[in-house]
Amino acid sequence: MSPLLGVSARDLGDVLRAGNFQILVATLLSLLVVAIFTSNAASVDQTGNDAGIRAFFQDHCLECHDAELSKGGLRLDTLSFDLAKPEIFQTWVKIHDQIAEGNMPPKKRPDLPEAVRTIAERLRAWEAERRRTEGRAPLRRLSRAEYRNAVRELLAVDVDPAEGIPAPASVSGYDKTGATLNLSPTLLECYLQAADVALTDAIVHGARPEVIRRRFSFLNDKAAQYPKSYLLLDDAVVFFTSGYSRSQLGQFEAPVAGRYRFRISAYAHQSEKPVVYRVYGGDVAERDKKVWLIDHFETGPEGSETVVETRLEPGESILIVPYDIGHDFRRMAASEYRGAGLAVRWVEVEGPLLNRWPPEGHRRLFGGLSANELAHRLTAWTGDPPRFERNARGLIGRLLPRAFRRPVEEAETNFYLELYRERRAAGDPFEDAMRTVYRAVLCSPEFLLLPEGAAGRLDDHAVASRLSFFLWNSPPDSRLRELAVAGKLRVPTTLRAETERLLDDPRAERFIHDFLGQWLKLRDIDFTTPDNKLYPEFDSLLQVSMVRETELFFAELLRRDLSLLNLLDSDFSMLNGRLARHYGISGVEGVEFRRVALPPEARRGGVWGHASVLKVTANGTTTSPVIRGVWVLDRLLGRPVGAPPGDVPAIEPDIRGATTIRDQLAKHRAEAACARCHDRIDPVGFALENFDVIGGWRERYRALENGEPVDLTVRGEKVAYRSGARVESADVTADGRRFTGFTEFKALALEDSDRIAENLAAHLFAYATGAKPGFSDREEMVRIVGRIKEREFGLRSLIHEVVQSELFLGK
Repeated sequence: MSPLLGVSARDLGDVLRAGNFQILVATLLSLLVVAIFTSNAASVDQTGNDAGIRAFFQDHCLECHDAELSKGGLRLDTLSFDLAKPEIFQTWVKIHDQIAEGNMPPKKRPDLPEAVRTIAERLRAWEAERRRTEGRAPLRRLSRAEYRNAVRELLAVDVDPAEGIPAPASVSGYDKTGATLNLSPTLLECYLQAADVALTDAIVHGARPEVIRRRFSFLNDKAAQYPKSYLLLDDAVVFFTSGYSRSQLGQFEAPVAGRYRFRISAYAHQSEKPVVYRVYGGDVAERDKKVWLIDHFETGPEGSETVVETRLEPGESILIVPYDIGHDFRRMAASEYRGAGLAVRWVEVEGPLLNRWPPEGHRRLFGGLSANELAHRLTAWTGDPPRFERNARGLIGRLLPRAFRRPVEEAETNFYLELYRERRAAGDPFEDAMRTVYRAVLCSPEFLLLPEGAAGRLDDHAVASRLSFFLWNSPPDSRLRELAVAGKLRVPTTLRAETERLLDDPRAERFIHDFLGQWLKLRDIDFTTPDNKLYPEFDSLLQVSMVRETELFFAELLRRDLSLLNLLDSDFSMLNGRLARHYGISGVEGVEFRRVALPPEARRGGVWGHASVLKVTANGTTTSPVIRGVWVLDRLLGRPVGAPPGDVPAIEPDIRGATTIRDQLAKHRAEAACARCHDRIDPVGFALENFDVIGGWRERYRALENGEPVDLTVRGEKVAYRSGARVESADVTADGRRFTGFTEFKALALEDSDRIAENLAAHLFAYATGAKPGFSDREEMVRIVGRIKEREFGLRSLIHEVVQSELFLGK
């Protein structure tokens, strides 16, 4: 009996034998998952009314929230206590918080009325009963990033199998939320296709590919046959333009799919300073096809050799493009140009990179069987020789524990062995029969889902998976699996040591990248392109540097266990030359990042002063105090604001420069229905208003029509924008505290340090467990913050507290 499926191998085998393997498996699995999600629904009756609560509403609330007014779309005269409905439960939580924090009712009311305590008791009782049967975090499947890494590590492949899998809906900014990560027949079809992609990459046929080891000179390349565009030297070809350039390695195209290593020899021409260049991979001859940026590099006049590795498909190559040079090059011939250029001597190519043959992925699926040995097993079923079936059983038995991330029972191995037998009996060759088995494994609930058992404490295997997918975004390694088998992982000292080990591993960069991508929304960095008339200084290196600064900054806090309050205000950041120039900080050169002390006049410090955050909270043309204010309240300060009523019109900023956003919001806030939220939101947004769309500091807005002309040249062209109205960043918080700008507002925000720490903890729990802490978890969150407060709010200390908590170790 498969413990997760809840059906016998024979029953599922009968379905498989009926034909149409893909549709039947998809349908069956979707029905099973629906049953898993719905079978444990709590059944507590919470529909009754409470006289004390109703009396409080009658005295203090119904004046604004009855059938006649229902301000904010809320009617309290008919609100049900049917807490089984999530939207009603959340409504009661908001009511509790509004009253408890003194925001409602607006008129003077008694301190913490009995109604608040009664509401809290009802909410806690409901959650306790639901968790007794369902647990806190619902069952979920792997996110796309987790699935990608799980397949890659299981099969030792380099391909991206998750490319065709739809992205799940985001809840509270996270795509690891269990409520959205269910399964459907359509989605199972995508997983079957993804399994085929991965298996095709892992399984090899024929002889070992020839490894290319060649040096190509651009002097001999077809791209060098345009002397009006390029300067041909005795030892190199000089490229003078950062725009379109025929600088692809035209003499080389990947003969087979695989990883290739390129060694580029280049130097800065006609420049005493280093020249930066970009390397792209893909179908570089046809740029409308798939091309990706590998990285930025630099080289000085003395020259250097840079090593680049990337995966290429057949026919793909690389492209080398200078960065930020040659803006006036088109006005003269290459031989007459005296500006800086990138001189490329040669490019060495090695690949495909293979440690052995058959490669590791093939060996995990077929042991040491070569392609020739597999070919000898093409005969139809007449009764497999015993060694064939022994091979199949051994291969399946070795793969399943790693795929399912736990020990497997003999019945589970027998189930997949029976599937192998059926396919052999149907006439499938050995390889095809095993491939069908592997497809079934990669599409099974045990692989796609995080099986965490019934409500209560997780077993060691579930803890191993939860910890590994939290900090590595990938399955547990052999060390975690061994500790889980021994039943030692949940021991607090062991769990702490393993958490340290995972955080110190390079794979922890996946956690930093993915968590920040979701918490701070850095994955949205490409969603908008700044208007090139208003922001002509924006470029690709700046955008790449933006995200890298925030990731390296978070990594520095984590590595040194520095205070998480640095996320709101710090005296340092991680910068390279391009970003330092953008921030107006001198003394930093080159593309490499380093820790840099921030001078007071930089007015940075904290992630909300990072260009990455400031870009993803803008629309590419204008900034909105509302958008930024809502983002800060939710992501950083732990005071989220609900969605606006549907009848409230949006504000369209005026990019002509005739009116400022403050003028427009002043009219908006004059409406009583809008003021309650905007009094909280707008001051936060105005505190950030000195930062423009790309995170640059501004004293005045940029405009296209109204304003003073600007005498400035960017990349050889006079700017098109004008200097508009002066930015006003001073305001008054909802509780009456005045500030003159970003620096003073940061100081006010940091007064609520416990709330900031509790907010980050809640976001970590949402990411790590698939569910944010509930109403009844608030006391535990306070205890966690109290413990890290004793350690100066260390970020690494917070990670340990999250992992050691019952919220993490329980279902």
